[in-house]
Amino acid sequence: MGIGPTDNHDDIRASSRRNSVSSQLAPELERLESSLRDKSEVATIVDWDSNDRESISSPSKEKDAIYVEFKENDPRNPFHFSPLKKWTITITICAYTGMTAACAATFATGAPSMIRDLGCSDLAAAAGVGIYPFGFGLAPLFLASFSEEFGRTPIYLISITIFWLCFLATALSKNIAMVLFFRFLSGAAGSTGSTMVGGSLADIWATSERGLPMSIFGLAAIMSTGLGPVIAGWIEANPKLEWRWIQWLHFITTGVLVLLMMVVLKETRGSVILAKEARRLRKQTGDERYQPLVKPPNLKQLIWMSATRPLYLLFTESVVASFSLWVGFAWGVLYGLIQSVGPVFKTVYGFGPGESGSVFATLCIGAIIGTLLNSYQERLYQRYVKVKGPEARLFAAMVAGILLPIGCFIYAWTCNREIHWIAPCIGIIIIILGIYTIYAAVFNYLADCYLTYASSALAGQSLCRNMAGAAFPMFTNQMYNRLTYKWASSLFGFIAAALAVIPFVLFFWGPKIRARSRFARKMAALEEARTL
Repeated sequence: MGIGPTDNHDDIRASSRRNSVSSQLAPELERLESSLRDKSEVATIVDWDSNDRESISSPSKEKDAIYVEFKENDPRNPFHFSPLKKWTITITICAYTGMTAACAATFATGAPSMIRDLGCSDLAAAAGVGIYPFGFGLAPLFLASFSEEFGRTPIYLISITIFWLCFLATALSKNIAMVLFFRFLSGAAGSTGSTMVGGSLADIWATSERGLPMSIFGLAAIMSTGLGPVIAGWIEANPKLEWRWIQWLHFITTGVLVLLMMVVLKETRGSVILAKEARRLRKQTGDERYQPLVKPPNLKQLIWMSATRPLYLLFTESVVASFSLWVGFAWGVLYGLIQSVGPVFKTVYGFGPGESGSVFATLCIGAIIGTLLNSYQERLYQRYVKVKGPEARLFAAMVAGILLPIGCFIYAWTCNREIHWIAPCIGIIIIILGIYTIYAAVFNYLADCYLTYASSALAGQSLCRNMAGAAFPMFTNQMYNRLTYKWASSLFGFIAAALAVIPFVLFFWGPKIRARSRFARKMAALEEARTL
């Protein structure tokens, strides 16, 4: 059965503007922050559940407009995809997330042989680590808007193809300038493997079903950051392979994923599906009254909003600013670890490239423990949300605030030849456990606080987080050389201890802080209106 207009009575119903929104849109409306409050006015519908940007749109002002909308239990509605299709899409896009995360870390593992082959400095090699998250942070301010106009699937396919070809170009690079350019480009293209995946999961999974898919998403991001260097370390250790073959391996595995995505990905953006069908009906019938219920926004306006609102929230909202500062520092520590583990374990314990790469398995262990802790946090949230509101998301975050500096101090003061190498590895596990928990808390807490503007709030913290990831590798080695391993890692611990007050302040005084926020007050009023 194809999608068609009302007179066919198949998969799509058309209704006049004067009719109420059908109750059969319940699954789709779960993703919309505002409802059609006044039947006599042009409605504004906001997609607040997506992780790209707010999709703000207005139905046509024509009184006789015919809205194209999904029928109840319509299998073409992404919420009603079969479980097999949902999980196929989920696993595929989470694999893309894993690829982009692994690429961030494997570059540092191959840096020694690249420095030798290209004759570049240590600082230039460190720039190759940092420039990747730089592209990762900037590109979503513009790329995410295009998914509102053209759908998620074309953006995925175009971006992963560019991401894939960048590995070919890097492997064939003759100088460090080419490497840095393609590292930036791969970061910009690969950013969709993070920023759009959350939105895609929100497109197909109801809120009550989304816990496991989102956990897989987070686990893929953190675990792959550790798993990639474990493999790359042994490639670097083989003098016949080294850094270029790390890139060739990425090229081969990503190429397989490109083919898989071309086969299994289906469009999940409901508004885009309806907009395409409305265009088809207008062309087929010559009747310009056919309009999607959620009309695609003006692309130019959406790009402007996507690029400016996150910055506005970042600099004017204390909740966004404080959490962004915290997660930004945590992400900087993660990239500092990526840059420092190899030199630390080589100098202190005499590890080779393969052994040093294997140390990154601690990131996988920390991520797994973090996933288990996050599941307990979800139970606490369900128990206390009616009493604490969004602050019920912060129980595990307060624990993470304590764990992160403890992990930094353990890593700092156990990096000693007289102490077994397992001790600093335990410190790294605790650090990653803290970072993973902070990462999860930021997404959930800001989403609950800002609702309609959650995407912009999350984009603001994402920009801050990735800019810190770009900056830290540029001074990590110099800091470790000047301060020594003990005091450099201790400095991270002292800063982490100072920032640990943030979740406690928000847990106890968050409602008062949010009460002074214009955006948060607007969201609270909107949430109250929805319950009427």
